[in-house]
Amino acid sequence: MVQAYVLIQTDSGRASEVATTIAGIEGVTSSEAVTGPYDVIVSATAEDVDALGHLVVTKIQPVAGIDRTLTCPVLRI
Repeated sequence: MVQAYVLIQTDSGRASEVATTIAGIEGVTSSEAVTGPYDVIVSATAEDVDALGHLVVTKIQPVAGIDRTLTCPVLRI
């Protein structure tokens, strides 16, 4: 199992709407609107890195209002 944080920049004024929409996507464990350089932070899980990439590219990035994403996989060191 792979866990990651997805940091999202949204169009101005769309953070809450984007966070709510993403919260309903399978594989997303939390989705919160925040302040700072990113507007939404998402916690997600997937079976492996390929499945994580698929989740981000095909389910999260197409959400209306998203400008840019940065995916940060969690390391178990």
